[in-house]
Amino acid sequence: MAVKKSSRRERIKKGIRKHLSGSTARPRLSVFRSNKAIYAQIIDDVAGITLVSASSLSKDFTVTGNKVEQSKAVGKLVAEKAVAAGISKVVFDRNGYLYHGRIKSLAEGAREGGLDF
Repeated sequence: MAVKKSSRRERIKKGIRKHLSGSTARPRLSVFRSNKAIYAQIIDDVAGITLVSASSLSKDFTVTGNKVEQSKAVGKLVAEKAVAAGISKVVFDRNGYLYHGRIKSLAEGAREGGLDF
């Protein structure tokens, strides 16, 4: 019996989240990837709040190009917002996705923007 891609990702995601949690000192940079857009949030799991967020669908996002280039720009955008909010160190939560393509380019963009992880 074939395992659905979404249920496989959920299983991987649970394994990752078992070992990884965002604190006030080091919040979690969570990534969600849909077929059309990519979203990034910086979350404080202790308080249960989203500190900063950015997506390729937000109004202040103007980059056009392929989805990998857009992901890198979203990473830079979330990093700029985080640095402005006084956040410099985060833990990266790839949310069950493989670390390549759009996820990797978002991480590289966030590092270029000034986030440390």
